[in-house]
Amino acid sequence: MSVQALPSYWTWLMPFLNWLPKINGRDLRADFIAGLTGAVVVLPQGVAFATIAGMPPQYGLYAGMIPAIIAALFGSSRHLVSGPTTAASVVLFSALSIHAIPGSPDYVTLALTLTFMVGVFELVLGLARMGALVNFISHAVVVGFTAGAAILIAAKQLKYFFGVDMDNGGNLTELLFRFTQHLDGINAYAVLIAVVTLLSGIATKRWLKRVPYMVVAILVGSLLSVGLNAWLGTDITHIATVGALPDSFPPLSAPVLTLENIKMLAPAALAVTLFALTEAVSIGRAMAARGGYNINGNQEFIGQGLSNLAGSFFSGYVSTGSFNRTGVNYESGAKTPMAAVFAGLLLIFVVVLVAPYAAYLPKAAMAGVLFLVAWGLIDWHEIREIISFSKRETVVLAVTFFSALFLDLEFAIFLGVMLSLVLYLEKVSKPRILTRTPDKNLPNHAFSTDPDLPQCQQLRFVGVEGSLFFGSVNHMEETFGKIRVEHPQQKHLAVICEGINFADLQGSHALYKEAKQRQADGGNLYLINVKEGLWDALEACECFDKEGSRNVFQSKSAAIHAIYQKLDKSLCEGCTTHLFKECSGTVATHAKS
Repeated sequence: MSVQALPSYWTWLMPFLNWLPKINGRDLRADFIAGLTGAVVVLPQGVAFATIAGMPPQYGLYAGMIPAIIAALFGSSRHLVSGPTTAASVVLFSALSIHAIPGSPDYVTLALTLTFMVGVFELVLGLARMGALVNFISHAVVVGFTAGAAILIAAKQLKYFFGVDMDNGGNLTELLFRFTQHLDGINAYAVLIAVVTLLSGIATKRWLKRVPYMVVAILVGSLLSVGLNAWLGTDITHIATVGALPDSFPPLSAPVLTLENIKMLAPAALAVTLFALTEAVSIGRAMAARGGYNINGNQEFIGQGLSNLAGSFFSGYVSTGSFNRTGVNYESGAKTPMAAVFAGLLLIFVVVLVAPYAAYLPKAAMAGVLFLVAWGLIDWHEIREIISFSKRETVVLAVTFFSALFLDLEFAIFLGVMLSLVLYLEKVSKPRILTRTPDKNLPNHAFSTDPDLPQCQQLRFVGVEGSLFFGSVNHMEETFGKIRVEHPQQKHLAVICEGINFADLQGSHALYKEAKQRQADGGNLYLINVKEGLWDALEACECFDKEGSRNVFQSKSAAIHAIYQKLDKSLCEGCTTHLFKECSGTVATHAKS
């Protein structure tokens, strides 16, 4: 049976069947080269990220193997590469370091359990078609959290950068205070290696942009460490190294799903899930836009969920879409998801070959590289843009940033998301309600919001810009009530509904209530240019009966002509404003429909 003849549920269960049979030899060669490049680049990154996460170094490499393969096969992006990332590593360390000693067997067990739980959350959200959930995490939250995490990364590496013996747990204030108490223990040789690594990385990134700067920086730092140890001896330099990595395939592992662990890790797992999915989907969308294709957010959720579930059984901690590896994958000429599959497979064999040489990798060099990583995470351009664009977004950015520095990182994510939603709801709960008046200075006497323009003494037009739901009803009722009190002679109110996309039951009842109030006062309520969402709501609640439906118009000219017939003509006789062509003895100044 050909792939084209397979039932649709097979391609849904195994999405790689949509693209795998279509790969030709040229694409396969391009994907292999891109995968090999990605496997080399992830070597220093994996060790660095594992260090951030408080995990043994090899676990950062394991997280880039099986999870990357599964995410590529079951996701929807052609270029997204999954694996360990800085943000996920920082959150993992923040969540677990209070429960176990980083690097200890108990800590690793908790990390595997958390990874399994994250995978379950991601998979459930994907199967429930909740791909739009990541849209509720605003860009300001991501930028603020990432900047805060970057500073924490650098602070947590002070121990290795300066070669001091100190605890690198806690928030920023605790870290800096603890560091000042160990200034007398600074190791000059470690500082030299860290600085040289940092400078070589900066130079490579600036002048040799096609060369992986992290690889070069670590090689330079490692060679300097070997030279110093050979010249002066390890008894004098006291340069700490990562130590040899296991030269084996990723060992099998298993999460420990006790009720105590689940209760303890659930908040952190949810926070990691939200942030990891935001990272993956955002990177996937960015690459899809550059590559000229679309991704399926729900399928990405499923792919990420399966990758973390698999990772928890193959010694990998939380993985998600990696911006660095995805960028390298795209720039290296990857054509299909097979590039990420190759990257994961090749990494397994590359690790076996280079693992013994990690014994020469100084922790000071890793600290220098992580200083570079931290600096690159702070998006100064986006920060300036957010600050200049919106005070609300600036508040969200600042709260998330400082929460990441001084509170738990997972709490910073929740706080940023909640504040974003609160500010959004506060904004949409107050739709703009502006008086509209025909302006003879505009083409065809179009409606204007100029408050100085003369108005009809019996009829007021208002435009509502925002949907009518339970959160905005109170604001609308207060505004309409204020109009009745301040302008009692304007008994007729015409609402221009172009800006109302939908209404719920409470919003529909509010319009009905206003109509009844105006009828009792001797006037009426009229709706102009009603959209389908509002009309369906009015019909569903039966708020406007057959008689009331006569006060709904789909053009301004028809509305004005009908409403004019209901005005008190005795008041019109003494009027000198003459806004409409229907006003007897006036020049037509009728607003354009």
